[in-house]
Amino acid sequence: MGVMVTNNKSAEVQQSNDKNRATLTLTQTEYSVFLCISFPTPIAHSPMATKVNSTDTEKAANGESQEERCPVEEVALVVPETDDPSLPVMTFRAWFLGITSCILLIFLNTFFTFRTQPLTISAILMQIAVLPIGRFMAATLPTKEYGLFGWRYSLNPGPFNMKEHVIITIFANCGVSFGGGDAYSIGAITVMKAYYKQSLSFLCALFIVLTTQMLGYGWAGILRRYLVDPVEMWWPSNLAQVSLFRALHEKEHKTKGFTRMQFFLIAMGLSFLYYALPGYLFSILTFFSWICWAWPHNITAQQIGSGYHGLGIGAFTLDWAGISAYHGSPLVTPWSSIVNVAIGFIMFIYIIVPVCYWKFNTFDARKFPIFSNQLFTASGHKYDTTKILTPEFDLNVDAYNKYGKLYLSPLFALSIGSGFARFTATLTHVALFYGSDILRQSRSAMGNVKLDVHGRLMKAYKQVPEWWFLILLFGSMALSLVMAFVWKTDVQLPWWGMLFAFALAVIVTLPIGVIQATTNQQPGYDIIAQFMIGYVLPGKPIANLLFKIYGRISTIHALSFLSDLKLGHYMKIPPRCMYTAQLVGTLIAGVVNLAVAWWMLDSIQDICMDDKLHHDSPWTCPKYRVTFDASVIWGLIGPKRLFGPGGLYRNLVWLFLIGAVLPVPVWVLSKMFPDKKWIPLINIPVISYGFAGMPPATPANIASWLLTGMIFNYFVFRYNKRWWQKYNYVLSAALDAGTAFMGVLIFFALQNAGHNLKWWGTDLDHCPLATCPTAPGIEVDGCPVFK
Repeated sequence: MGVMVTNNKSAEVQQSNDKNRATLTLTQTEYSVFLCISFPTPIAHSPMATKVNSTDTEKAANGESQEERCPVEEVALVVPETDDPSLPVMTFRAWFLGITSCILLIFLNTFFTFRTQPLTISAILMQIAVLPIGRFMAATLPTKEYGLFGWRYSLNPGPFNMKEHVIITIFANCGVSFGGGDAYSIGAITVMKAYYKQSLSFLCALFIVLTTQMLGYGWAGILRRYLVDPVEMWWPSNLAQVSLFRALHEKEHKTKGFTRMQFFLIAMGLSFLYYALPGYLFSILTFFSWICWAWPHNITAQQIGSGYHGLGIGAFTLDWAGISAYHGSPLVTPWSSIVNVAIGFIMFIYIIVPVCYWKFNTFDARKFPIFSNQLFTASGHKYDTTKILTPEFDLNVDAYNKYGKLYLSPLFALSIGSGFARFTATLTHVALFYGSDILRQSRSAMGNVKLDVHGRLMKAYKQVPEWWFLILLFGSMALSLVMAFVWKTDVQLPWWGMLFAFALAVIVTLPIGVIQATTNQQPGYDIIAQFMIGYVLPGKPIANLLFKIYGRISTIHALSFLSDLKLGHYMKIPPRCMYTAQLVGTLIAGVVNLAVAWWMLDSIQDICMDDKLHHDSPWTCPKYRVTFDASVIWGLIGPKRLFGPGGLYRNLVWLFLIGAVLPVPVWVLSKMFPDKKWIPLINIPVISYGFAGMPPATPANIASWLLTGMIFNYFVFRYNKRWWQKYNYVLSAALDAGTAFMGVLIFFALQNAGHNLKWWGTDLDHCPLATCPTAPGIEVDGCPVFK
């Protein structure tokens, strides 16, 4: 029989919730409180009821458990505080469904990153889909035990349990982290093959993919004590999965509405059918720019209203792929984070960019489109990088001096500047708000750290020795250095450049991890990595790409692994099972990720070459186009020519200092007015994240993401809380699933066979003048010339 740990404080909190339910305000804490309104603490006979030892029972009777409860209210109310160590975890079902989920998600996510509207499919899809399959296997597989070298096992050890379900989701998460929005290693390989037309061996590419992932796993193992063990590092996105696990495994009382599984199947079917419209039949739904229809001959109106090439004011997308493409699903992002992103977005798109473009003509902005991911010459034409490249993919300085300087669209240039500010703001924010906690954790790491109930329950399992992670870390470093010697001409990055990248990852992973573990947003530092190596190794674009993925991708995947480790911590998964699942999932996902990308690059003619593709082609690769642009800006031409003394964009460097200073007044105010709980929620790195990723993200993408998040996480949450807590996350998964399956079907059944529709409704953006310059004397095909 299960025993649960409770205390009077939790009862008081629940009573307070019930009493004030009608008048709640939307702080980040309250946002997550309602995840568990209908997930009460399990009783003894429930499938959720689990075991603790007799010492725990005695402590509960003496009221000692109050001190052991997690002090983060969201976690205390959502995460079960009991455990049953006897439940089987690494079963045949878990291995089979986990590996299958990993392969399916990595295929879909890799496939969609090459599209004009990329889509990242979350692991929540597989989290829901594998449940009926797991239960079916539990009902049909033989229960007979087999023996192998003295080890006894069964294909069917009993009912399909929650821990198996969690470990399957861990496998699936590997498919998301590899193929999703931050697939930088594949981005580098795509740029090398598609844009630079470089001859690259599959073995070298596999080294690049796998070593960057293993580096991330090594960093994760070292940083567990800072980003997993402390209760303050609660990783908000994990609570959505925890809540969904409980919803799927607890018996649901019959009500008038649909069950969650019924709702998921219906919503997925509708999403599947609907995506035929924006995905094929009526593509204009992807960027609905109605202002351009009202003023079809006005350049300024189209610059303002275009959702694809302009500021996107008034434009929106009715395409789920467009809504969730760059910041993930808005349905699973805390409301306070949405507000921070909205503040940054409004300031940047509606104030800063228009003023710089129309008022001050900053950086000769009016010579170029107001928003574009292309590179330009001084005359407003696209920059042809082939004219300044040597056969060894280095910069031909004489050719560059003859051809002329490189220019950026104004929004692109300002977005780069925001990256400077975001990097230093992240370091300052973490130092001020979390520095003392990190120092305290560092001092106590080797001692006896006080544990909450979750940490104490996890003590029942064998921990993973740190040297297991160190082997992966140093082994990956060694293989990376071998690659730098063996394929020296292909990768351009010398061995000391690799070591420099490793050092950068060590410095930045912890502060960025703190931001993500507390806000569910991940400030990037791609620009900084490329800025640094661009000064050290100018004129070498491939070296710049490789430095970015070794200095940045290892951090991205370290944080993904750490998030999963925290999920395993919450769900009481044995650490060694977590280690095995993450390691195997990483190896499988890496191979499949590269194989799918390699197949697409070789089989789709002119993939990613938007100047050669038909204008309706879905394979324009906007994410990888920006990766290529970055390799030109930071690697081929170099930051010294653009941002150094005499460079056109030299004043943007001041944003390093501005970003470092901005978090200070917020921290000072939070100390002066400690009773104002909303002040610490002002997060400068997250505010600056409101205009991160543009390009390739468009203002219409981000605006629609914000609008959708407001509808569900403010209005629906506030006025129909029970619907929200029951169906919100299920709807997010269903939209991902339906869109993904229809997208793949359209490609293989229609687009791959050359059956492309051509009519007014398939034009993505009816704003042809939005790409026109407005400076006098600039001549561009299809645009009027201003005198």
